[in-house]
Amino acid sequence: MIRLTINGTEKEYPFGTTWLTVAEEYQPEYENDILLVQVDGRLQELHKKVQECKELVFITAKDKAGKLTYRRSVTFLMLKAFYEVAGVRHITKLTVDFSIGNGFFVEPELDFELTEEFLNQVKEKMLEHVAQRIPIMKRNMRTDEAVELFHRHGMYDKERLFHYRRVSSVNVYSIGGFEDYFYGYMVQNTGYLKYFDLVLYRNGFVLVFPEEDPKKIEPFQPKDKLFQVLKETSDWGRRLDLSNVGGLNDHISQGKASQVMLIEEALMEKKIGEVAGRIAAQPAKKLVMIAGPSSSGKTTFSHRLSIQLMALGLTPHPIAVDNYFVNRVDSPRDAQGNYDYEALECIDLKQFNEDMTRLLAGERVELPRYNFISGQREYKGDYLTMGPDDILVIEGIHCLNDKLSYSLPKENKFKIYISALTSLNIDEHNRVPTTDGRLIRRMVRDARTRGASARDTIRMWDSVRRGEEQNIFPYQEDADVMFNSALVYELAVLKQYAEPLLFGIPKDSPEYPEAKRLLKFLDYFLGVSSEDVPKNSIIREFIGGSCFRV
Repeated sequence: MIRLTINGTEKEYPFGTTWLTVAEEYQPEYENDILLVQVDGRLQELHKKVQECKELVFITAKDKAGKLTYRRSVTFLMLKAFYEVAGVRHITKLTVDFSIGNGFFVEPELDFELTEEFLNQVKEKMLEHVAQRIPIMKRNMRTDEAVELFHRHGMYDKERLFHYRRVSSVNVYSIGGFEDYFYGYMVQNTGYLKYFDLVLYRNGFVLVFPEEDPKKIEPFQPKDKLFQVLKETSDWGRRLDLSNVGGLNDHISQGKASQVMLIEEALMEKKIGEVAGRIAAQPAKKLVMIAGPSSSGKTTFSHRLSIQLMALGLTPHPIAVDNYFVNRVDSPRDAQGNYDYEALECIDLKQFNEDMTRLLAGERVELPRYNFISGQREYKGDYLTMGPDDILVIEGIHCLNDKLSYSLPKENKFKIYISALTSLNIDEHNRVPTTDGRLIRRMVRDARTRGASARDTIRMWDSVRRGEEQNIFPYQEDADVMFNSALVYELAVLKQYAEPLLFGIPKDSPEYPEAKRLLKFLDYFLGVSSEDVPKNSIIREFIGGSCFRV
């Protein structure tokens, strides 16, 4: 017999029992499906056999790890159904490209027109497999065998990827004989995958997932501006053979890392110049409002945009909305009783609007500084009077929300949304989540500038993400410009900074599973020195060595 501790109570099970059997016994106590188990801090799939443990935690479709597993598994199911309905000979490539709204944008290369009728057939085939409860099997094979397998299947991105794998073996999943590789865990069988939708969109379709409620599919809401930025970046990556990790590793191994950096940075400078040109062409735009989620590089972007504006004859003045924080004791608190620094009510809206209105009127205004140590707003004689060519470059998480600048004329605002929207995929079916890129950026910066551990950064990340969902993402489509701050080479550079931090997280800590996942993720990349990263690069904001005060 094997002894387990489940929800604080010890229980024994016979040798050979699977986690699925245990999960089915406890499922009635849980509202949502149990998809994985966490055994003494380590995630395991349900087909694994029971082992003695001090603590067993059930992971449901509501939990973060469960959501990722569900999405990954539905994607696998979609691929199987799509190939079955279309026929292999009619598909050149099927790419799970990027996240958009509550789903993944999938771009097929076919010898026929993609129609709603065809998508409905794929959806029906998926539902048929759900009803059949087909086991999702996993087998381990030598890496060289996997490379040959992916070549036979026409999955050439995977073939390239595994040329750089240092491990001797890999896990390959299958559903009823359809094989593929995925970065992460899978559900036990297709019967769990009941909630999804397929929506025809642009030159492909969106595989839609549940969001807050794991048993409910919300209608897909098109985000056309976001899509355009993501698609443009994705197409650029394909043209330069930098759309996936295998392609990036090829460039690095061929000694072309510096060239990739120069090309990427040149493209970004060109785009910043274009944004500055749009602003300069509209003399009424006196307030450049910049917002974006955590670790998007807003500060460096603001500096580089200001330089481009100066090159066009304007005089920009940076304004940090954070300097208008109310005194800490007056800050609102969240449900846990902690100060909620991301709430709009943390900003002295009245004072901010009064100061900006007076500046627009040509008056002399003393601007505040917020002392983050004392938690007090201070005045240090920073006076500003705007001339005819002056422009305010205002940065803050609420800048796209008109409630922040309620009294300021709309015709004077130019809104910019900035985020690190990576165009890089692991391979044709495995995405690099933009949130992973931003988390790694923040982890490296927090360790360098704030003395925070990777464990601290991971612990607070879910709270940061909730704030973004509430305060930033709802307003992104209102921006005049969306700017992508992701650099295709950055994870190869960040790897050398992030890995030691992640290895420092204890195995018995709640943050260890996430650290392990990120370490596995970074292992796909060949590392590259930061020596050739330009001093004005957005990545310098995180690794240090910037020519700006960031």
